[in-house]
Amino acid sequence: MNLQLLIPTWSIALIVVAAVVVLLAIAVFCWYINCYNALKSLVNKCDEAWSTIDIQLKKRYDLIPNLVETVKGYAAHESATLEKVIAARNSAIAAQGDEKIAAENALSGTLKSIFALKEAYPDLKANTSFNELQRQLEGVEQELATARRYYNGVIKSYNTKIDVFPSNLVAKRMKLEKRKYFELDDAAERQNVKVSF
Repeated sequence: MNLQLLIPTWSIALIVVAAVVVLLAIAVFCWYINCYNALKSLVNKCDEAWSTIDIQLKKRYDLIPNLVETVKGYAAHESATLEKVIAARNSAIAAQGDEKIAAENALSGTLKSIFALKEAYPDLKANTSFNELQRQLEGVEQELATARRYYNGVIKSYNTKIDVFPSNLVAKRMKLEKRKYFELDDAAERQNVKVSF
């Protein structure tokens, strides 16, 4: 028997079309899963990068009260400066989400005022506790800067992935939103340092 006689030509075409549709559906499903997993991986990297920053901020928060107490003994009439530092620290601890970045930038600015006191008080400049605390804080600041760079790199990848086609379709379905970079708010901090002799 001839197989063509048993199966009409239009049936073969229908089977081929159905097979192509099934293969296309499988390909789209696999792409979607791959894109979903890539986006989920970036979300996790963003969270991990923020967690690293949080750890460095905790170290910083723990050092600040010791630094302030050391300065109090030498610069008692500088209480307004010290109060600003403590207020900025408390504000940074309490801040959440995008407000955390602004609060951290404010804290960085107030910490500079403590180190400026070192120049005004020679006894403070010679204090080993103050110098050790300052060295530790500078180390934390360097680690924090590294963590911020990593965070911003991950955020760039994440924001790009949720913006570009076709992964933006999956990102919308996942209800993902852009995240903010950890950057300086104060325009004065972006200016070059002026050195004069």
